[in-house]
Amino acid sequence: MQQQDLQNLIQDQRFINYCLNTNLADTEYWEKWVSDHPNDKNEIVELKKTVLLLRDHIGNIEAEAQFEKLNNQLSQQNANEPKRRKLLSVWLKVGTAAILAVAMGIGFYWIKQSNTQVKSTYTKDIGPGRNQATLTLANGKKISLTKANNGLVAAEGGIKITKTADGQLVYDFSKTTSNGSPSSFNTLSVPIGGQWQVILPDQTKVWLNAQSSITYPTKFNGNQRKVKISGEAYFEVAHNKKMPFKVESRGQVVEVLGTHFNIMAYADEEIIKTTLLEGSVKIFNNRQSQLLKPGQQAVASSNGISLSDYVDVEEAIAWKNGDFQFNENLETIMSKIARWYNVEVVYQVKPSSDLTFSGRISRSRNISAILKMLEYNGDVHFKIEGRRVIVTN
Repeated sequence: MQQQDLQNLIQDQRFINYCLNTNLADTEYWEKWVSDHPNDKNEIVELKKTVLLLRDHIGNIEAEAQFEKLNNQLSQQNANEPKRRKLLSVWLKVGTAAILAVAMGIGFYWIKQSNTQVKSTYTKDIGPGRNQATLTLANGKKISLTKANNGLVAAEGGIKITKTADGQLVYDFSKTTSNGSPSSFNTLSVPIGGQWQVILPDQTKVWLNAQSSITYPTKFNGNQRKVKISGEAYFEVAHNKKMPFKVESRGQVVEVLGTHFNIMAYADEEIIKTTLLEGSVKIFNNRQSQLLKPGQQAVASSNGISLSDYVDVEEAIAWKNGDFQFNENLETIMSKIARWYNVEVVYQVKPSSDLTFSGRISRSRNISAILKMLEYNGDVHFKIEGRRVIVTN
């Protein structure tokens, strides 16, 4: 495999997705490619290992220094493998720019390059959010799903509600019992610093982000399936041609038959973003309606609904897959961080809205790891005081 081919690979998001196993289609594509090109298999395997190692270490030091350390480790592991030596020599030729290209997919990179060293140290740290939520039943009873044991947590009108070990709430309707009341509604609420997944009675799957909620009937009756959300939610709607699925959020209604989409409708945001991955959806508000196609994003505001083509849908659902993915200004990023880490953000200085940060990092990292990455830009610094993050210069 030629040097240029390897350089192209580490700048190919589909290849990075394959290495990190974050996209099934990309993984299947590259597995077939490797099978069809046996002569290149060893180099691809080694390159994949290198990407994974970079992912695990990229947040600790600057990319170039980390690469040199990684290169030395790999060289010492097996100096007798010519394939590996060849690959590493190519990596050295590719250099820092290519490492930053890898970081675009697996760690973090910055639009504005800087040689500034991070000077901040954090004596205190804050852990990431976790699975936590409260279920409010139709009779007003509240159940802490965080504290509840796995298994059956409630039963209403023939509906068994169970909690799974991996943070899911599952509704199981038994045909041998009563049908329940169509006016019986439950509300699942996720606090700041939490997340949860629910499988509704029609088998629609819903992921809730931090500071979000969904209200829904315990059984869908009639000619439609209607739920109401606040905050952010990702839907994989079970197909039912006879019963359209409707999502209401802050005066907007999204109507679908069966599809995958994400809605961000936080009360403290001026806009509502609806991003479509599969199928089609129709969006209504009090001003107009729009039909959304896969890969499009609708932005609803007091001025109406505008459509954006070819948006990065992976960015819109990164939170659902356990990551932050940014391509925005600092204040927008800090709003997301505040919700997930349950912190207050205080600005001693207002950052420039022209300063854009772009990249991806796991939401499972402590907050200090993300703050250090942001600081590499050189134009912003942070202090942690209790559950307050102070932005300085």
